[in-house]
Amino acid sequence: MMMKKTIRVGTRGSRLAIAQTEIALAALRKAHPQIRFEVITISTKGDVDKRPLFTLDEKGIFEKEVNEAVKKGEVDFAVHSLKDIPSDLSDDLSVACVLKRASPNDVLVTDNGQKLKDLVSGSVVGTSSLRRAVQLTKTRPDLNVRPIRGNVETRVKKVISGEYDAAVLAEAGLARLGMKDVIVQRFSIRDFVPAPGQGAIAIVCRRDHAALAGMLQHIEDRHSRIAVLAERALIRKIEGGCRFPLGAVAITNDDKITLYASVFSADGKQSIHIKKVGRTSKPEELGSSVANMLIKQGAMNLAEGWRRAVDEWNKKL
Repeated sequence: MMMKKTIRVGTRGSRLAIAQTEIALAALRKAHPQIRFEVITISTKGDVDKRPLFTLDEKGIFEKEVNEAVKKGEVDFAVHSLKDIPSDLSDDLSVACVLKRASPNDVLVTDNGQKLKDLVSGSVVGTSSLRRAVQLTKTRPDLNVRPIRGNVETRVKKVISGEYDAAVLAEAGLARLGMKDVIVQRFSIRDFVPAPGQGAIAIVCRRDHAALAGMLQHIEDRHSRIAVLAERALIRKIEGGCRFPLGAVAITNDDKITLYASVFSADGKQSIHIKKVGRTSKPEELGSSVANMLIKQGAMNLAEGWRRAVDEWNKKL
């Protein structure tokens, strides 16, 4: 298939999704100045359904409709937060490009500059993630950790307005929206293990569109690709969806890759932490190996307890 002069790009319509799409397009325009890109926004179930993610027992709520448009040829490729793309992506689609990853860290937002240790007992801390919720509870069991709805800007506004005393969000999203000034604390990836793929932007296109995939490869970041391959191999084997908090982040260094992974019980009292080093030439082998280690140490037993815990969280809505 010959390369078209105008390429249609699919994305969600949120400010963050548009900002991430513009990051990808800025790199592509630099590499291919002769090509025009037309951005087409597509509404997804995750945009329409404002319930917290842990209440939605399905995959791909932020990418399904966008990727359907790619399949049907309504757009040529789609830009996503990598963590929103299911690890078992449809066979006729491929993650054609992973851009240079931004910070994978979680951060704390407060209105008065207080860090996590300074928050008074009973402070209301918002998060849309079960993984973040249980890590907060484990660190500060005296806090009132509650679900928070809305996009990044809405969640920050809820803290500034006093509806919440604090919130935990991804650093990358705040940075891409020009909102880094609201961050009061960055959590280390060892204390708050991020979601697999957090901080990475990915481009999805049809597997049979070789020319387009080749063009997208020009803005690929090899180290970011290697890291997320390890993380996604891990979740593919564990099958950690929104209802089962699993943290995983890989760090590359020369020809070595270190994968950190954590799973937790619903009450935060039990946890399994793995750190394993592998070779950058075999990232998926490392991810699969760490998944086996988690399973051997009882990860799936912890998963069972989460089904009951989700019902309790729903009552807080």
